[in-house]
Amino acid sequence: MAAKKRAETMAENREKLINAARKAFAEKGFAAASMDDLTAAAGLTRGALYHNFGDKRGLLAAVVNQIDGEMAARAQAIGAQKDDPWEGLLAEGEAYIEMALEPEVQRIVLLDGPAFLGDPSQWPSQNQCLMATRELVEKLVASAFLKPVDPEAAARLLTGAALNAALWIAASENPADILPKAIDAFRVLSTGLLATPATR
Repeated sequence: MAAKKRAETMAENREKLINAARKAFAEKGFAAASMDDLTAAAGLTRGALYHNFGDKRGLLAAVVNQIDGEMAARAQAIGAQKDDPWEGLLAEGEAYIEMALEPEVQRIVLLDGPAFLGDPSQWPSQNQCLMATRELVEKLVASAFLKPVDPEAAARLLTGAALNAALWIAASENPADILPKAIDAFRVLSTGLLATPATR
């Protein structure tokens, strides 16, 4: 019973710290957000932060994983609304790209994330997105809707294109101006996979 209570308390503390960090990182950026302010906002000590995440960078990784996971879920829900699986896949990629205009996503996931956590393609949340895309590409290749391309290669290039488009938008001086160009190029590149582009 005591172990269960301790596990619940740890889970609650993690959630408090992630929520406080998410707010602070969005408002101030990772570098400017102090650990003392983060822990005070969560009503916890630095010890709780170290115990749960190792350090401030570990906390950023948890926040990025949470937001990026939410982005993937939102994009997949948008894709699922399409009757055509191919259009669903494109809609999913485009939705992910469009999220680069959201301040929280832009600051935490697309700017601070790569700067402090390294290559986004290696993040756990990105790998989950890759697996889901690969499964759909496999089905489309098997049904001859797409050319007989290696599903993993195609999935990596599709997810990579969406991610890099989002990174480009976030880092640009005028993100709203870049968005339509990025989406148009993403769609044109993606349609090269179609078995019969002229009739799709």
